[in-house]
Amino acid sequence: MSDPPDRSTKINLLKEHTLKTLCDVLDKSSNNKGWRKLGEIVGNDKRFKVSSDEMEMCSLRVLQVEGSPSHMLLRLLGERGCTVAHLTEYLQTLDNTEALDCLKPPALQIVIQPQSVALVSGNNLLLSCLAVAKGPVEYQWFKSKDEVPNSSFPDLIIGPVHPADAGFYICRVNCGDAFEFSQWAQVDVLHFATVYRQSLSCLEGRTRVVIQPQPQQLHIGETLQLECGAVGKPIPLYQWCRNRVPIPNANKRTFVISQVMLEHHGKYSCEIRSGNDKLYTNEVDVIISPRISVQISGAMECSEDDMYAIEDDSSGLFMNTVPEKLNATDKVALLIGNLSYQNHPQLKAPMVDVYDLTNLLRQLNFKVVSLLDLTESEMRNAVDEFLLLLHKGVYGLLYYAGHGYENYGNSFMVPVDAPNPYHSENCLCVQSILKLMQEKETGLNVFLLDMCRKRNIHDDSTPNVVLRVTANIVFGYATCQDAEAFELSSHGLINGVFVKFLKKRLLDDEKITVVLDRVAEDMGQFDATKGKQALEIRSSLSERRALTDPILPFESDALHHHSQHWAKAHELPESMCLNFDCGARIKLGFAAEFSNVLVIYTHIIKKPEDVSLCQAHVTDFSPNLDVDPKEMNRETPEETGIYLLSSSLPEHCLYTRISSLQKLKEELVFTVCLQGTFTTMEDEPIYWTKSVNISKPLIARLDLHRDMQRNSCLQTCPMPHSPCHSPSPDHYLHCGPQHQVLDQNCLSPLLRWQGSCVQGACALGGGESYNENMSLPCPSSPLRSSIPIEASDDITELQTVFINSLQLQQQ
Repeated sequence: MSDPPDRSTKINLLKEHTLKTLCDVLDKSSNNKGWRKLGEIVGNDKRFKVSSDEMEMCSLRVLQVEGSPSHMLLRLLGERGCTVAHLTEYLQTLDNTEALDCLKPPALQIVIQPQSVALVSGNNLLLSCLAVAKGPVEYQWFKSKDEVPNSSFPDLIIGPVHPADAGFYICRVNCGDAFEFSQWAQVDVLHFATVYRQSLSCLEGRTRVVIQPQPQQLHIGETLQLECGAVGKPIPLYQWCRNRVPIPNANKRTFVISQVMLEHHGKYSCEIRSGNDKLYTNEVDVIISPRISVQISGAMECSEDDMYAIEDDSSGLFMNTVPEKLNATDKVALLIGNLSYQNHPQLKAPMVDVYDLTNLLRQLNFKVVSLLDLTESEMRNAVDEFLLLLHKGVYGLLYYAGHGYENYGNSFMVPVDAPNPYHSENCLCVQSILKLMQEKETGLNVFLLDMCRKRNIHDDSTPNVVLRVTANIVFGYATCQDAEAFELSSHGLINGVFVKFLKKRLLDDEKITVVLDRVAEDMGQFDATKGKQALEIRSSLSERRALTDPILPFESDALHHHSQHWAKAHELPESMCLNFDCGARIKLGFAAEFSNVLVIYTHIIKKPEDVSLCQAHVTDFSPNLDVDPKEMNRETPEETGIYLLSSSLPEHCLYTRISSLQKLKEELVFTVCLQGTFTTMEDEPIYWTKSVNISKPLIARLDLHRDMQRNSCLQTCPMPHSPCHSPSPDHYLHCGPQHQVLDQNCLSPLLRWQGSCVQGACALGGGESYNENMSLPCPSSPLRSSIPIEASDDITELQTVFINSLQLQQQ
């Protein structure tokens, strides 16, 4: 049912259903209560005076098919400024109660409609329907025409869902004799065994591809079946394409051709739309071959299928087996973008780069942790959490964008709180992280470093990181050794040079080194940095490992624990409705821009009739959070710094951006303040407040602000020169005299293991300015006798942490 019209609404702007109902009543009413009498009453009001000629024009409407004199009259009045409040007075004078009822609030009104959704089998389904009425409200859910058992509540919860639960749902709402039906909600349940199940709360409010089509080799006459799938709200829509051209009537998750012909050969992909989101699946090859028969010894006839893997030197017949598709047991990515440095030049591009790569990697089914502006301890703890997600066969990817340097072949990432100049003990050694990843027996280790690789003259340490000889390591450096990486000078949001080209290739179904080779070729054609920055690739990859490889998880308690650990840091607070004593209702919603950046938006869904001005603000946040009061509760996302997520947020709200969630030490409690002005008290606003507790949202649940408790230094910097091997705590607390000042132009927006140290902030297009980023040594680690064991309700987690700490001490 539609909302009741606001009293200040001009009557020509009434909703079509309300206006049509009102006109039908006035057209059919008797002369002393119909449209003519209404015209006479209005004729006595100088504000909206209707002339006799205009009344005659209204009467002539009856000569037209479906013509309405009342509609003509109301349109004239509305154009002259007549509002619902004025019309109500006129109808009261007419004593036309039936017409007045058309303008009254409905006795029963649905304020929250169920939304269509696609989700993975095994998750919990939640559909919500909320109605308001003057009496008690009763609910009953239906699937198609059948009642859903035990579903007499506003929320319909089915968990875990199965493919049989897919279908169309609707809710009937009763209040006395009045009843209304909600809108239909479609539920699509995806069932598959190749991708680990994740709850919708982990998707950060965005659509995600979870089933990718697979390449196929077929013979003429065989059946082609391609399948894809996405989860999210609203329910995704599909359009299959061949060679990037839409296929007519191919708009289902599954695309089937019962008997293929040679002309069906090509590259297939699916475009998926959900609201403002538009995603593409991987593009896969479908190869169609004719059936071939071959004569052997002049007597036996074999089909091509029978000749698989046969080699006959005398006849010259040879058929190669098709290599088996490689797979990952899981895919995990840690993306860090440091831009707001305390003692070094500020950067711009890392925020945009991390955001774009996050969305692309999610399409490849990576569990992504995306973080901005981390201090040294926060970076070390984030790496610790990242390592907890790794196990045998996992594809692990680490992307870093920010200041950095390289000494003796070892790369160092610079935290935002690093001193000037910095040393290795202030930074994180990438090779040390790789050493720990290798111990997890990962299937693929990819490092994309978008930073400078200049030598740090303030760091004379000689790292000694001994790595295993494995064939699963790929480094993509955004620049060459002893060179700088650049971000383009711009007033708006722009990618760094590396990600500018990488994001165009990242979804290609190719070996990861092939993808990086093509990115290097693209960068080589970029005039702005030609001769200044070139991608460098280092690889020990001996298999055709690709980021598009499917996930084939093995069922184990460890896998479940790792997935739960990741999901723990990516659960958004549930949206909620707040009811205030004045009768106002406020919707409070949440979205995630990054794993440590939360967006809060407020929307007034019900305003009392006697309140002329009504606004809802959020305030009173923890002082640990980076919240500028001047940028809170803005009318557009851009005003509060939400540039990347703005198109996905609902309109007509007030927005607030909460960054640095990793610094939150306690539950996030804030106040929603409602300000209202009554029509009888125009100059005296009234305030109502409600306290809201959303626990620890997103990455705040992992307490990255803590001291380095999990042998962080040992995990990220096991080097003989490090204070990790020194019993002196002073060396850890004091990095020594720092008299030199870093060049103020060293900016780095992209970090990839292609040898980018701190990205030189080159004002390309203007004068070029280069800066060297200084280096800092890694911080020290706890001594063997002080290995902490964290209290935990999860015995498996406790045991894993303890065993890992012992193993690290023995290195």
